[in-house]
Amino acid sequence: MSEQPEQAVPDGKATRRRGGTLEAAILDAAWDVLETDGWNGFTFAGVAERAHSSKPVLYRRWHTREELLRATLRRQGEILPREAPDTGSLRGDTVALLTRVNQRRGTLAALMSMRLGSLFEDLGLSPAELRREVVGDGESSMDVIVARAIARGELGPKTPPALVVSLPVDLLRHELLMTLEPAAPETITQIVDDVFLPLARVSSGFPTD
Repeated sequence: MSEQPEQAVPDGKATRRRGGTLEAAILDAAWDVLETDGWNGFTFAGVAERAHSSKPVLYRRWHTREELLRATLRRQGEILPREAPDTGSLRGDTVALLTRVNQRRGTLAALMSMRLGSLFEDLGLSPAELRREVVGDGESSMDVIVARAIARGELGPKTPPALVVSLPVDLLRHELLMTLEPAAPETITQIVDDVFLPLARVSSGFPTD
């Protein structure tokens, strides 16, 4: 039996939602609740109210808050820009990627730092596990960027160690967690020019003479 469409009444105007449209609306509302109220306020009642839905509609899809949380994080991963920037240079690609991450600073770094402290105790999950729900375990944008740079001859023939490849994003994430503010453009250029590029060239076997 197909699911009956749900009637929502946002702003006084009746609409009917079903299937993927309804689920996306609920998960987007759940993300809003998570950002504003944190894990303690992340309840079926709160999400249903924000989504102009009802608790039974949510319970038909997710049986626990943890299931709803994971689905909410996966939804954010699906709508995040995933394609690696392609400016034609290693420096340009890395700066573009960090700028994009910086612009979305509120979605994960500040959220996990300020709003999800009790979640880690309640569920026994680590920040890294929650992050994997968003970004997955596949090839990262920095993996793609570095591989292109090797193919262009901007780096040596060896792929740098994983710690070096992830370093630009890791340093920016640390900056965001420490300040809960967007990084200044000069901070991004310092990460790329003063830290990442020299290490990437040396560790890839790029000639220094």
